[in-house]
Amino acid sequence: MSLSSAIDAIRAPAARANPGTVLTGLIGAGIGPSLSPPLHETEARRLGIDLVYARFDLDELGVPASEVGSLLAAARDAGYRGLNITHPCKQLVLEHLDELSPDAAALAAVNTVVFEDGRAAGHNTDWSGFARGLRTGLPDVDLGSVVLLGAGGAGAAVAHGLFTAGAGRVRIFDLDAARAAELAAALAGRFGTGRASAGTDLEAAVGAADGLVHATP
Repeated sequence: MSLSSAIDAIRAPAARANPGTVLTGLIGAGIGPSLSPPLHETEARRLGIDLVYARFDLDELGVPASEVGSLLAAARDAGYRGLNITHPCKQLVLEHLDELSPDAAALAAVNTVVFEDGRAAGHNTDWSGFARGLRTGLPDVDLGSVVLLGAGGAGAAVAHGLFTAGAGRVRIFDLDAARAAELAAALAGRFGTGRASAGTDLEAAVGAADGLVHATP
């Protein structure tokens, strides 16, 4: 499928929508099994909101993640109120936004884009959702030493959430060692030196850790 066909796919829900319908959606790769559309639409109906939550799978559309800016612009022009952004676009989308929330700027990753007054604002709710789930689901878990797998957009959010939830040290592993080191340096700037580091020996790190978090696609 060409980029023009992908843009037509984004415009289609807007063309079918009733006046007053809130248009939203999800952009990412391999998201065919995602339960986000029925979850969002069901909750919207419960609240009395006429909402469409469309799924735009880059794999199905046949366009590369680098075209996320074009898809974003098409959604904004079609009247969408916002979009969720997932792998592999959480960092690629940054250069196509007009503004970032403080959390999104700190994490350099966006999972939610809100369109308002012709502008696109990026937000990150991954970290707060993770931290809240950790506090409620595992309130007594030991966070003294945690191994984190993944230093991409999700990994950055999870690491931020871990430290916010009280983690002592986080050892980061990624197939891209430079990316792990970059994330560790960014975390050190926000949470203090010595608390985050890029790991080299995964087996040893896991053996000495209190917990392991998987934050890769």
